[in-house]
Amino acid sequence: MAEHTRSSTTIEATPAEVMAVIADFGRYPDWTGEVKEAEVLAADATGRAEEVRLLLDAGAIKDEHTLRYAWHGEQEVSWSLVKSRMLRALDGSYRLAPVADGTRTEVTYQLTVDVKIPMLGSIKRKAEKVIIDRALEGLKKRVESLPGS
Repeated sequence: MAEHTRSSTTIEATPAEVMAVIADFGRYPDWTGEVKEAEVLAADATGRAEEVRLLLDAGAIKDEHTLRYAWHGEQEVSWSLVKSRMLRALDGSYRLAPVADGTRTEVTYQLTVDVKIPMLGSIKRKAEKVIIDRALEGLKKRVESLPGS
């Protein structure tokens, strides 16, 4: 089994409000930092993205990749890599759990990255941790800045 990195944060919003931001790929450039462009290539019957092309610019790392998404009810989404120039694998998930009275949500982000160039496992885990921390920070800021959150 591949190693992965996981981290969590609590967001002052309901799980539905958090999932609405996660599912709005067109707005990713507004809050993710590294994602410069996101395009939904395929959607399911409910309108949720099944395949998304992402253009990334993280300084030294620039890549375009396509991810396949699977929605597991209203409180989990996972993804896996379809194609990329720099990556062999990019598997991840967001899991949402209501906290206390349901007005807050614990968001757990899990990620496994495998690059095409040789890299020590400890360096990969550190890179995953940076990606996760930035994503959770951006998600929290975006969700909590929306009206009604």
